Amino acid sequence: MDVKCFVCNSTEKDRVYIEVIQNDEKKMVCVRCLPALIHGGH
Repeated sequence: MDVKCFVCNSTEKDRVYIEVIQNDEKKMVCVRCLPALIHGGH
């Protein structure tokens, strides 16, 4: 399965990804970008 972060577009195999839902659409985000989403950096 090819996983791609919807924030930074990383596709590296060594990152951890989490599935999120935004506007009724499932997306993947890497753990490096997750804090910015939680704290409003984007």
